[in-house]
Amino acid sequence: MVLVLAIGDFHVPHRSPGLPQRFKTLLAPGKIQYIFCTGNLSSSEIDEYLRSVSPDVHIVAGDLDSTYYPDKAIVNVGNLSFGICHGHQIIPRDSKSANEALRREMGVDVLITGNSHAVEVWQSNDGGIFVSPGSATGAYTTVNHTVSPPSFVLMDVQGSKVVTYNYILEDTGLRVARENFDSFK
Repeated sequence: MVLVLAIGDFHVPHRSPGLPQRFKTLLAPGKIQYIFCTGNLSSSEIDEYLRSVSPDVHIVAGDLDSTYYPDKAIVNVGNLSFGICHGHQIIPRDSKSANEALRREMGVDVLITGNSHAVEVWQSNDGGIFVSPGSATGAYTTVNHTVSPPSFVLMDVQGSKVVTYNYILEDTGLRVARENFDSFK
């Protein structure tokens, strides 16, 4: 079992004061092997925090990050390759076919993108997995000025099997949705 955290779009302190305490409690140091961050940290404190949770952190640049991070990253975990991209480069925005094209271009099994601030996990007809962790802080998005609840996606990678857990902090409490993916074409 290898635990991989997909997280991003913090926007601290410009759109949110910080990561919810409930998430800080869940994300205890030493339990997560990899962190894949989709960018828009907006502060060095968030970078330092992520590096305190896991020794293997991969961060890509969001459209509002002033710190240098690469635009894209590819990381192999088990038998699978993971691509990480903020998502502001995907046109049209939130297009599944554009996401599929980027995954094929990067040559990865799993594509993790941010920017939408909405948590979503889905699988394409050709077997690719797509993960959008949402906004870790529940920061608003300037595109449609909506506020989604704080969220992240934790993935349990076992060889070529992925189990995703969508953590969503709603007003009524923490909701966790689980999905299994084990058929890659």
